[in-house]
Amino acid sequence: MGSMIGMRGAEAGSATSYAYKASLIGSAHRFELTEQGLSWQNGGRSGLWRYDEISAIRLSFRPVSMQQHRFRADVSRTDGGRIAILSTSWQTAALMAPQDNGFRDFIVELHARMARAGSRAELTAGLGRRTYAAVLAFLAVLAVAMAGLLIRALLTGEFAGVLFIVGFAALFAWQVGGFVRRNQPQSYSFDQLPRSVLP
Repeated sequence: MGSMIGMRGAEAGSATSYAYKASLIGSAHRFELTEQGLSWQNGGRSGLWRYDEISAIRLSFRPVSMQQHRFRADVSRTDGGRIAILSTSWQTAALMAPQDNGFRDFIVELHARMARAGSRAELTAGLGRRTYAAVLAFLAVLAVAMAGLLIRALLTGEFAGVLFIVGFAALFAWQVGGFVRRNQPQSYSFDQLPRSVLP
């Protein structure tokens, strides 16, 4: 499906569109920024949210096994409802393709249009504060356990075990460290979108 972002000029109402496939089965999730607001279509459901009706946006970094470089925007409406916009799209059973440029352009333009509409939406990035605290607590417990295993392996002369523990810890820190760093809870403004949660 390639990059599923499209832009139309002023003669077509200055619309910006984006789409992605969340799974191999089912239709694509389609979004369009129009003069009236954010138009969306997901299977048989569709809607049009005025820019001043959007109550919150949360940007986050959400890697998965098939795509380690994936981002997500959760858009909420004042009267209820939430839609998710992902930066990747399923292509085949073995390929989830990134759409970094299209996703970033669409999210930046959404914020710009909301700002022009006088939006008072809550803009946050990363994980929720409680979830983030729970992740840090789990990592602290895991670090203590790994340190204990490392000390035991050193004392018993199990150098193969030492190498395994050090290698595992380095790999884990590389993969999880990026997730934790990018998803630190924060608030932001319409004119300063956080780079850590955008491709």
